[in-house]
Amino acid sequence: MVRAPRLTESAGAVFAVLARAGSATRPQLASLAGLSKPTVSSAVAELENAGLAAHSGTASSGTGRSAAVYRLGPAAGAVLAVDLGPALTRVRGCALDGTLLAEATESRAQAAEAVREALEALPAGAPLRAIVVAVGDVTARDGEGAGVRPATAKAGPVFDAVAVALPPGVPVHLENNVNCAALAELHEGAAHGRETFGYLRIGVGIGLGVVIGGQVLRGANGAAGEVARLPYPWDDGREPRHEALEEHVGARSLLRRAAEAWGEEDGPCPRTTEELFSLAGQGRAAARAVVGRHAADIGRLAAAVTAVLDPGLIVLGGSTGAYPQLLPGVRAELERLSWPTEVVSSTLGDLGTVVGAARLAVARGVQTVTEAAHAKD
Repeated sequence: MVRAPRLTESAGAVFAVLARAGSATRPQLASLAGLSKPTVSSAVAELENAGLAAHSGTASSGTGRSAAVYRLGPAAGAVLAVDLGPALTRVRGCALDGTLLAEATESRAQAAEAVREALEALPAGAPLRAIVVAVGDVTARDGEGAGVRPATAKAGPVFDAVAVALPPGVPVHLENNVNCAALAELHEGAAHGRETFGYLRIGVGIGLGVVIGGQVLRGANGAAGEVARLPYPWDDGREPRHEALEEHVGARSLLRRAAEAWGEEDGPCPRTTEELFSLAGQGRAAARAVVGRHAADIGRLAAAVTAVLDPGLIVLGGSTGAYPQLLPGVRAELERLSWPTEVVSSTLGDLGTVVGAARLAVARGVQTVTEAAHAKD
């Protein structure tokens, strides 16, 4: 790992502002950082000398004068985001201003190869500042390099394979995949401009990303939004089972119910959720009935979420939850059981998790550089 140079506090502040802005003149940096122009000039010179900032052209002002424009320099480095999805592994490499530098997608079995592809595509010599890995459950603390392990059987073996491909010594941060997707919806997706909402993911598993005041709620144990743990069934004579709600609402049960409801007159039974929703879209009665029941189940889960959070907005995502065909049934059931709450489909789809993980990785990378600002001005 290439360590960031020690920076003065003003240089660290200017670096953080430049990373957020992408490019800026010194007057703009002074305004954004709340620093004097002489202090910014000194900070920019310090960053240029360290290779953390570089001159990228000039900009004309309204008075006809031109001002130098700066961007991040080659020594600023890059970050890596890894989404260990249930079927695919998606990897993105980004500069510290968020610019996409590399991406790769492979099957879950080829997760390590996806990481290697993205690493090889990064600019030569760019130091890697941080890595964020999105997994299903996060119960382990942050650590460094290949020594980090998520305490979950759902991602453990795959993570072990990925860890071998990660460069040693680079800080690795584990994050819940639903929280990553919620963050992406907040900044770039269906919840853009909304400070409070719930991101409800329905796929093979289920999960909830809770955003309050523009911040993702993680909880005391990092387990906020684990709706799979809600007691189910809750009925006389039936004992709630561990993660029984996820079993009931998940994609496997959806396909099982389709098989149970399918008759010979309905033709070949769908083997995937894609086939099921396609048949429903074609107006096939059996498929429409199964999808309608699924929408009602999701609507009841949304009503439970609304009763606790009153989020005002619920974004439906996941491999099955994002289908717009579910919206009418979910909205109707939620309206029947709770108060008016807007329900929309995700606009980022399966990319949401890696997009959100990349945002977190960029923030971590900038923090790694600015934490070197220990010397006094």
